[in-house]
Amino acid sequence: MKNFKFKSALVVLFLSTVLISCSNDDDKVVDNGTTKAALATEVKGPANGKVNEELSYDVTFIVDNACGEFSKISEVTIGTEKGLQVIAKYPAGVCTQQVPDPLKTVYKFKSATAGTFDIKFKKSETEFVTAKVVIE
Repeated sequence: MKNFKFKSALVVLFLSTVLISCSNDDDKVVDNGTTKAALATEVKGPANGKVNEELSYDVTFIVDNACGEFSKISEVTIGTEKGLQVIAKYPAGVCTQQVPDPLKTVYKFKSATAGTFDIKFKKSETEFVTAKVVIE
């Protein structure tokens, strides 16, 4: 009887060790590529708006190669000025298309207060491209 319990315990221990230690070959590492700031060349949109009205601005930007695409918009500071920058994403691997066309994205702006606002996007390492909007 003791021998049977001992063998059963060994079998359970062996099976649990085998099942736990098996690697899962289905887990694949996905390389999402890289992201990098892209420089804006133009910001177009309405010059006037109303409080709590959503305004759309077309932002044109340049990517490093033709495989780059829009990822997101983030905040940036140049010196003491705050503004926005476009972040582009680039796929992993080699891009065979080297000549990029300017890309566009839409930036949504909404203000809860009246006033004049500057919508600034990073144009270079030292300056912004700006669109002014008056909210009434």
